[in-house]
Amino acid sequence: QVQVVESGGGLVQTGGSLRLSCAASGRTFSQYAMGWFRQAPGKEREFVAHISWSGASTNYADSVKGRFTISKDDAKNTAYLQMNNLKPEDTAVYYCAADPWGSTAFQKVSTYEYWGQGTQVTVSS
Repeated sequence: QVQVVESGGGLVQTGGSLRLSCAASGRTFSQYAMGWFRQAPGKEREFVAHISWSGASTNYADSVKGRFTISKDDAKNTAYLQMNNLKPEDTAVYYCAADPWGSTAFQKVSTYEYWGQGTQVTVSS
């Protein structure tokens, strides 16, 4: 069983930055592709960013491209989401998820086997 725990959320002003962390344990982290999703009140959970198991490939939602950066540190069993130039529409609960199989359907919630509990990000205008 893999445990995934997010941290780093908080309240920030428009234009500010936050770095979310995602610590995973229980299996070989270096073999997992990782994804970040977010869910705003009353909306469906949506894809934000993905990184392949090797870290060589990254993918982003159009809404965050150029502002967010996903990375992973296998030595620390941790993935990160650096969020810059935050906007009020980025306000949501952010979830980290692990994909043991390296699926190409990285934008789908159902692709990911292990999920964290989420961390709140609030961007004030």
